Amino acid sequence: MKERPTMAAILVFLAMLVSLDPVISEPTQDKQALLAFLSQVPHENRLRWNQSVSACSWVGVRCDASNSSVHYLRLPGVALVGQIPANTLGRLSQLRVLSLRSNRLSGSIPPDFSQLKLLRSVYLQHNEFSGAFPPSLTELTRLTRLDLSSNNFTGPIPFSVGNLTLLTGLFLQNNGFSGKIPSISPPGLVSFNVSNNRLNGSIPSALARFPASAFANNINLCGAPLAPCNPFFPSPAPAPTLPPPLVPTQSKRRKLSTAAIIAISVAGGVLILLLLLVIIFLLIRKRRKSESAKPQKLPVSAATAVGDAGTSSSKDDVTGGLAEGAERNKLVFFRGGGYSFDLEDLLRASAEVLGKGSVGTSYKAVLEEGTTVVVKRLKDVAVAKREFEQHMEVLGNIKDQNVLPLRAYYYSKDEKLLVYDYMPAGSLSALLHGSRGSGRTPLEWDNRLRIALSAARGLAHLHVSGNVVHGNIKSSNILVKQENLDACVSDFGLNPLFANSSPPHHRIMGYRAPEVLETRKVTFKSDVYSLGVLLLELLTGKAPNQASLGEEGIDLPRWVQSVVREEWTAEVFDVELMRYHNVEEEMVQLLQIGMACVATVPDQRPEMQQVLRMIEEMNRGETDEGLHHSSDDAIRGGGGSDNSQATPVESRTSPPGFTP
Repeated sequence: MKERPTMAAILVFLAMLVSLDPVISEPTQDKQALLAFLSQVPHENRLRWNQSVSACSWVGVRCDASNSSVHYLRLPGVALVGQIPANTLGRLSQLRVLSLRSNRLSGSIPPDFSQLKLLRSVYLQHNEFSGAFPPSLTELTRLTRLDLSSNNFTGPIPFSVGNLTLLTGLFLQNNGFSGKIPSISPPGLVSFNVSNNRLNGSIPSALARFPASAFANNINLCGAPLAPCNPFFPSPAPAPTLPPPLVPTQSKRRKLSTAAIIAISVAGGVLILLLLLVIIFLLIRKRRKSESAKPQKLPVSAATAVGDAGTSSSKDDVTGGLAEGAERNKLVFFRGGGYSFDLEDLLRASAEVLGKGSVGTSYKAVLEEGTTVVVKRLKDVAVAKREFEQHMEVLGNIKDQNVLPLRAYYYSKDEKLLVYDYMPAGSLSALLHGSRGSGRTPLEWDNRLRIALSAARGLAHLHVSGNVVHGNIKSSNILVKQENLDACVSDFGLNPLFANSSPPHHRIMGYRAPEVLETRKVTFKSDVYSLGVLLLELLTGKAPNQASLGEEGIDLPRWVQSVVREEWTAEVFDVELMRYHNVEEEMVQLLQIGMACVATVPDQRPEMQQVLRMIEEMNRGETDEGLHHSSDDAIRGGGGSDNSQATPVESRTSPPGFTP
């Protein structure tokens, strides 16, 4: 009798062990289906799916929370060519979103797509699919968005489309569909377009609420919102009632002549109308082509949102540094970014204005699949397209952990856009100056020193390895990595794109070197000056662009020099740093480096490599690893045991002239 409870307890214990198994499942069957699809469809090697890792980590693939099945497959603009093989994608039984747009896929949609019962969104636009309307798609009753536009589909639009009662968007424009539009009226349908097909007949009343542009450029559609449906031919002439004239032969000739005139008039009217329709069709088509070549524009406010269609195609060997080129007015990517989206993905992302910087406005863009990037919209660019592209090639090839990489760019006559990684921790300016006062978490000294070192390394890499002048060093262009408070420099090397090389002076107020006022040219030595101002900003906690004082207009470097000259050195430092004795020596060392950088005469300033070496060699004789270790301690616990035992430094009376 005692054995049964013992066995039950063992089974319960084993079940608990199984439930606690931390191994994350792998969507094995879906992975095989994806590999089968990719192996049978010619493509450029952009995806680089690694079979040795989980399919859930592949580019364009997203799984459910447990990684047991593929829910999203987005492969726009990756140069897929040919037909979709049967028994591949149709096996992704848990798929919710499928996007294969902007490729060169052809043929018909496989019948086994009807097995994708959970599909909600299908984007197949801008391909070369042909044949009849895919019957397998009309069986996917959970579809909310279906886009088959800009393909070569022909034949009628089937009445079975009415089975898709959850549709909110149906896009069939730019195909060869013919016949009448079926009467479909899903209650939630808010977007509909069948323009540029061969449809005829009256428009169903349920679709009359959509604009005329949704039905434009078809053979003979009529009814609201287009012109009313009227008889094409005029009513026949009434029979003659007058008695015949005296001369029968003349009467006969007149009757024949009247009939001929009527026939000729009708035929002439028909020919003229057809000719007018052809001319109107050609004019509208030409206009649409010209409009499609115009650039899209980013939103200009935080509330603007835009959506999911477009092209990001490749261009053969634009330059040696490009992994993905682009046709005219397309997004151009650089190698190593790992992104899979196109220009219209960007334009239709939710956009938030991050701020107006030195060379334009920056936006935080969150794409449909959750990817977040920063888009910089340049203004006042003064170079031609070829020069712009060559300069972007130089900047795009700069790779360093302390330099924010340029991932892509877009050029058109009216718009120039740059795409960067998004750094959620924000800028040094926000960390240093944001929300000062009670309740603020101050930026620890070890973290400030780490940021100074990272910024110096990034700038030295630009100077030495990239041979690029940054031209706009300031605290808002020093971005902080969230995981370790290392930093990287952004907005580098853009000055040559603008007239007179340097942007207007007010844009970099407080950081510019004295010689830039006269020459309007930035140099390696002017970068060193700006970095010196940045080091003084880290030490004083004061923003240089707010440091103009009184009638004398003293800037931050001159104010620091005046305080040091009066031997009030302790009064220079940020009050948030003056709580600890054990960092005074390091602060003085960094102050000396900063003062050397802001020498008035450029030749008296050190080279950037020398500045980096001085920062690396300062501290308590520690290596850089020791600096990183102390910074990690500060992140975890607020500075370590030494700091916890430190006592505040006695404050002196502040010198006149400079207030926080």
